[in-house]
Amino acid sequence: MVVRSDYALELQLEQVAARAGDSRVKDALKAVSRHIKSGTGRNRKGGRVLVVLLEEVRSVAAAANEWQVVRLVQDSLDYVEGRIMRPDFEERYELFQRSTRPLSSHQDYAARTLSSTLKFFSQLGRDYLVEHPEATSKEVLEHVSAVGQDARYLQQSQERKGRYQILRGSAEVAAWFEQVFTERVDVEDPEKAARRIVMSPKSLEILAADREGQLLLRAAELQRRRRGLRTLRAVVEDPRASESDLQRALNGQHWIFGGQFVGQAIQRRLVPGDEVDIPLIRGDGVLHVVELKRSMSLHGPLVKRHRGAWAPGAEVHDAVSQAVNYLVGLDEHRHRIRKELNIETRRASAVVLIGHPALQPDVPEEQINEALRTLNTHMSRVEVVTYKELVDNAKRALGLELVPPTRSA
Repeated sequence: MVVRSDYALELQLEQVAARAGDSRVKDALKAVSRHIKSGTGRNRKGGRVLVVLLEEVRSVAAAANEWQVVRLVQDSLDYVEGRIMRPDFEERYELFQRSTRPLSSHQDYAARTLSSTLKFFSQLGRDYLVEHPEATSKEVLEHVSAVGQDARYLQQSQERKGRYQILRGSAEVAAWFEQVFTERVDVEDPEKAARRIVMSPKSLEILAADREGQLLLRAAELQRRRRGLRTLRAVVEDPRASESDLQRALNGQHWIFGGQFVGQAIQRRLVPGDEVDIPLIRGDGVLHVVELKRSMSLHGPLVKRHRGAWAPGAEVHDAVSQAVNYLVGLDEHRHRIRKELNIETRRASAVVLIGHPALQPDVPEEQINEALRTLNTHMSRVEVVTYKELVDNAKRALGLELVPPTRSA
């Protein structure tokens, strides 16, 4: 631990001495002053001895019932041990002097910084509500908090000098690296090492070029995907979850839909009057539409009995019709979309995510899946999948066992 000793401390201790009345307290403070001034040249001496001397002053002042001195010396100890920052310490000193001067530069800087920070996060919340109008206050606060965590790993933009960017997910990746370093690798300062890797594009390039580094990066990505899948499963199995809840859980997780997708398009309103839930991009650059319906809160049954067999219900057929209408609109506007957004929609496809087998416990899950697969074989551009099947497929892709969730007693 580095013990700080400077002019600000010396000035504050002079004020402490002026408040002291007992001769023993004054003598103890003089010993502190002699130690500080015993440094070479213009340097003030600190070290562990300074801490011990200040603790002695605090003890003597307490024995003499000079509690004002005890409080002030505690401020001195907090300052030298780094628990109080210098600007704050100097502001406390100015208040102690009862100064009538205007705000100091430190206080003005702190005020402007706080004002800008609050404006930034307020705008962040408003932007989130524009994209997610049904979001609750808790969800907005969680989003703002997540960005605040990522802000610790602020990076300078390589494209625009003098500008900075906050990369979403940096805090989670850094926390994972720190955990790996702490539990598996002998690193002296895991937090510092994790921060350096996350904030340095060069460090990430080195890891990507190194075989063991690639394994580490893949492990970090695997961990991120597992967390995302756990979150999705909780929402999928929640009877109160709306379509918006499901969309938030799936946003940014295109890997769940399979390896043929390379990303998620930003623009969702591709055709006037229509807005797709999740626009995915296949490896060949063609659009793939994900149409989301409810999972455990679906209004009707997934399948119904028809002529001695199970067939998709009305909710499924309505969702398929909606997806087909999207594809027709995309075909009609394909030239404009390709020109303005550089997205190919001529051979676009769609998947409808709907329902959960647990909605109909009296129907075997295999029968529900078979009825939907039969429907899919007769459609060339639209596929119907339950949320449970999506989650199960994602688990297999991650190498996770399909173990039923345990229920609390």
